[in-house]
Amino acid sequence: MSTRGTVVVTFPGFVPDDPAHSRLLRDAGMRIRFAPKTGARSAAEVPDLIGAAVAAIVSTDPFDASVFAACTRLRILARTGVGLDSIDLDAATAAGVVVTTAAGANDQAAADHTLALMLASVRRLVESDASVRRGEWPRDAASTAWDLDGATVGIVGLGSIGRAVARRLRGFGCSILAHDLVPTTMEGIEFVPLDELLGRSDVVTLHVPLNDSTEVLIGTRELAQLRAGAILVNTSRGGVVDEVALFGALADGRLRAAALDVFVDEPPRLSPLLGLPNVVLTPHIAGLSTGSIAKMLRLASRSILTVLDGGVPESVANPDVFAPLSTRN
Repeated sequence: MSTRGTVVVTFPGFVPDDPAHSRLLRDAGMRIRFAPKTGARSAAEVPDLIGAAVAAIVSTDPFDASVFAACTRLRILARTGVGLDSIDLDAATAAGVVVTTAAGANDQAAADHTLALMLASVRRLVESDASVRRGEWPRDAASTAWDLDGATVGIVGLGSIGRAVARRLRGFGCSILAHDLVPTTMEGIEFVPLDELLGRSDVVTLHVPLNDSTEVLIGTRELAQLRAGAILVNTSRGGVVDEVALFGALADGRLRAAALDVFVDEPPRLSPLLGLPNVVLTPHIAGLSTGSIAKMLRLASRSILTVLDGGVPESVANPDVFAPLSTRN
C-alpha cells in the first residue's frame, strides 16, 4: 500500500506499538512519528517536530501563526482533548488547517478525577498517607477529615464535564450551585452569580476553558470571597487561577485545601504550591483513562482520515476553514 503521508503524534498517552492506538492510521497507509510532549515546548520547536507531516494528533503543543506558516503540508490538527488555548484558530483557518477536538471522549474520566480530587481533599488522604509513611498514626482532632456528605458544592462551568460532576455529587447528598456564562438549566441545581457561588460553597470546582474571559477568573478578589475553610478544585486550565494568590490563601489558612490537576507552567517545578501539605496535585491527567485514551485516539484518527479523504469530520473547532478562501475570516 502506498503511503498517504505522515502523522505526528505528540499526545504522550499514545503507545506506538499498541495496535489499538495506531491500527486505523496504519491500515490507511499513514506513517506515524511519535514525538511526545512531556514538558514545556515552545512554538519555535514545533515546526521541526511536524516537518512535512500532513496531520498531527496533538497534546497541548503551541501552534501559532509562525508554526502554520512553516508547516506548509499540514492539513489537520486533531486535539486529543477539548482545550484550544494553545492553538491559534484564526491562523489555522487562514492556513487551511482543520482543527478538531475529541469532544465527549474524556468527560466521564474528567468527572471521576474531579470527584477523586474532591474526596482526597475532604478526607485529607495525602496528609494521612504522608503521616503514616513517617511512622505516625494521626487520629487526633487536628488531623480529622471533613465531610462531603451534605456539603454545598459550587460548579463553575456547567458544560458536559461540569454536568457529569453534578450527577456524581447527587449521590453524596450535596447541595449544588452552578455558574455558567451560557444560560442553561439542570434539575436540582441552583444557578447563581459567581460571587454568590463563591460565598456560599464549601467546595468550588472549576470546569471552564481558558480564554480571554476566564484567564485569572479566580484571583485575589475571588479567593477573598470564598467562605472560610473552603476547598478549591481545578481540573480545567492552570491559567484560570492566580496561583500566587492561591498560595497565600492556603498558607494563611483562609482556604482549607486545594486540589489541582492543572498549572500555569507544566510541570510546575518552581511553584510554591508544591510545598504545602494541604494541596493535592496530579499531572494534568483528569481526562485520561484507558477507556478515554482509546476513544480520543479513535476520534482523532477518524478525523484525520476524513479530512484527507475530502470530508468534514466531527467536532471541527474552526468550521470557517471549509469556506471558500475568499470568504474566510
